[in-house]
Amino acid sequence: MNANLHVQPYKKDFEYSYSIGVFPTLELLAHQPDKVIKVLLSSKSSLNAGVDKIREICRKHDIKVEIADAFMSKVTGKENSYAIGVCNKYDAVVDPQENHLVLVGIRDMGNLGTICRTMLGFNIQNLVIIKPAADIFDPKAVRASMGALFQLNFQYFDNFAEYQKTTSHHLYPFMTDGAQSLREIHFQQPYSLIFGSEAAGLDASFQGVGTSVMIPQSDKVDSLNLSIAVGIALFQSQI
Repeated sequence: MNANLHVQPYKKDFEYSYSIGVFPTLELLAHQPDKVIKVLLSSKSSLNAGVDKIREICRKHDIKVEIADAFMSKVTGKENSYAIGVCNKYDAVVDPQENHLVLVGIRDMGNLGTICRTMLGFNIQNLVIIKPAADIFDPKAVRASMGALFQLNFQYFDNFAEYQKTTSHHLYPFMTDGAQSLREIHFQQPYSLIFGSEAAGLDASFQGVGTSVMIPQSDKVDSLNLSIAVGIALFQSQI
């Protein structure tokens, strides 16, 4: 895509997206430099030490750098956002041999981004997203991930049955009425940890999928936040 592209506030049907902030932009440049169209900087960007590194990487890869105060202010609404990376969207098919995290119908951009970062923290790098679902390239998701998504393989499927046809993984759907407690599970690899949406979780049909798992919790809340539950499961799956 042309580096002279006139960027606009993000829409889902765009062929490009943004990494807002110095650290997410550094992650984009470090792991997907060939996808970067250009980098936008604030005229005050010299106040952030990381911007020198951004300029250095852009010189190395011949990536255009522009000062774009008006656009940055319009998109971020903040005075301390010093960099935005503009990148082409891309496909990143999951590795069939590695462990997967599967998110069915996730809607919240912040949760999606936080989960991406948590996955990377536990060295799980393959994310399956079942539609309808949040847009992983939405700048809110990119920012919540702190650029972690640029190190992940992620793949969308129209429904869970479509995904199931592609894998022979051991399947572990997480449900509040799961058949086994997480404390009792010994995960067999390669595995797929499966979670439902923030509002509804997984429907009853998932009781017949693999081994359903329940995270023990007190009766003082009805369920855990999705990103928290995923973090607990990812941690336990490493033991």
